[in-house]
Amino acid sequence: MIGNLQLYVLIALAVVVFVVQVYALVDALRRPARGYTSEGKLTKPIWLLILGVATAIGFLGLPPLMVTSRSFLNLIACVAAIVYLVDVRPRLQPYGTGKGRPQRPSGW
Repeated sequence: MIGNLQLYVLIALAVVVFVVQVYALVDALRRPARGYTSEGKLTKPIWLLILGVATAIGFLGLPPLMVTSRSFLNLIACVAAIVYLVDVRPRLQPYGTGKGRPQRPSGW
């Protein structure tokens, strides 16, 4: 019973991490490229590559049936998405999503 509970918890965590990675990737896709360079962050294509690889690793890590070297890759992929959401996304929010909103901070 304990083994089954642990498996369900691991699967639930893997799904949550995957959802966070997908959310970060979709958010990065929606932000204007000019905002990344204006804020001194990596360029949009580089962030899309990082988050795309992170999401792919998260997808491959969904069935956590055993602890392998993929677990370390999943950790790195999760950190990449969290760094985007905590550091980059807040800096890009004033630029809007590039559709119907200003492409520059509102204070300019």
